[in-house]
Amino acid sequence: MKKVIVACGGAVATSTVAANKVRELCEKNGIAVDVQQCRISELAGRAEQADLMVTTAKVSRDYGVPVVHGIAFISGINLAATEAKILEILGN
Repeated sequence: MKKVIVACGGAVATSTVAANKVRELCEKNGIAVDVQQCRISELAGRAEQADLMVTTAKVSRDYGVPVVHGIAFISGINLAATEAKILEILGN
């Protein structure tokens, strides 16, 4: 099972939308996934547990795991590209 951490500023609003979209995407593509939410400030402490981190805010730090900017789940802009990137990372 893959583990995805979805983060935003407060771990409530945008991360909930993005987390639900990641779950739906993985389900449609047969990927077993555990999606958890947190604040951006908590990423460093949770990175080693994750296969992927999806953030709704820009993050420039290297956490040692792939990070996908997931604002497309909120805006709808470049959604297909964001989904393709997530599937590429989780499919490996």
